[in-house]
Parts: sequence; C-alpha cells; structure tokens
Amino acid sequence: MSFPAYLVTGPRVGLSHYRPADGPEFTARARESRDLHAPWLFPPTTPEEYEPYAARLAGGEGRAGFLVRERATGALAGFVNINNIVLGAFRCGALGYGAFAHAAGRGLLGEALDLVLAHAFAPPEDGGLGLHRLEANIQPGNAASLALVRGRGFRLEGFSPDFLHVAGAWRDHERWAVTADMCATLKPAGPATGSFA
Repeated sequence: MSFPAYLVTGPRVGLSHYRPADGPEFTARARESRDLHAPWLFPPTTPEEYEPYAARLAGGEGRAGFLVRERATGALAGFVNINNIVLGAFRCGALGYGAFAHAAGRGLLGEALDLVLAHAFAPPEDGGLGLHRLEANIQPGNAASLALVRGRGFRLEGFSPDFLHVAGAWRDHERWAVTADMCATLKPAGPATGSFA
C-alpha cells in the first residue's frame, strides 16, 4: 500500500486525510484495539462502516479528520477528528480521537493532538481553521483520555450527566476545553513541518 503525503509532521508522527485506501488497515487496527477502546470508543471495524465514516471526515462541512501515522514505519497509530465545527461568533469544535493498541502509551497521540491544535487555532490565511475553542467530552472513568487532555493544557469546565449515548446507554461526561490563547502558551512535542493548506 502506498502511504499518503503528510499534511504536516512532528518528530514521530505525520497527519494525513482519510482515504478509501486506508480502510483495510484502519479497520484491522480498530479490531485489534477493541479491548483498549471499549467501552469508550467504537471506531469502524468493517469496510462497510469505514466508507461513510471516512467520507464524512474527508469532505464534510463542519468536520476535519486526520489519520495519525508513525513516520518511521508509515503504520496507522490512531486518529484525531474535529466534529461539530461552528464558526461565526462561536468558532468552536468538538474533538474525537483514539490511539490504536500497538501505539498506545507511547506519546504518539499527544504529539498528533499538538499538531491538530496548532492547525485548528491557526488563522485561515495561514491554512488553519481559525477556531477559538476546542472541547473534549470524556467519560469520567477514561483515565487515558483524561491524561491526554490534561497534558495538552485543557481545563475542566463541568460535568454533564447522561450527556452522550454510547454503547447503548446515556453516559455521564466531563467537559474539558482549551482556547487558542491557552494553547499559545503551551510547548508542542517538537517542531512541525509541512502545511495543512
């Protein structure tokens, strides 16, 4: 399989858009990662599920999706998506993300999230999304996800009972957020090269 050109790279990861050609690897990695993801996250595990999922993130208005690849091998390490993007006076989006099992706990998703945050908060004239705020809604027991956003400087803003329908039930979530101003004071994992433009 040929690897896509990266939109932007960090020291260990590169980001690319979703492509139909990534379906077999993405779904295989998602199946391998079921124990890691459940009960928090349910990415597509079949080609039939992947196709519409990737199409929405590749070209959908109000969304931006990025596959995370290890630069050393080209292997998919995870994904970071910005959903529910609202512009105007709000300029906000909601994050969704996940590492695949073979890449978990190695800091790769944190590096990728740094790259996505830089893109999300960069002004449109520089190829960014021009957002002011990103939110992450996380179930209280999801320790890995909570550690990820804390490490990126997100602040806890509240608790929402029965917030999202996940795995057949309404689940409580903590609401975490970061703004462009907050992010400007954080040091990324390493220098980025490339451009989303």
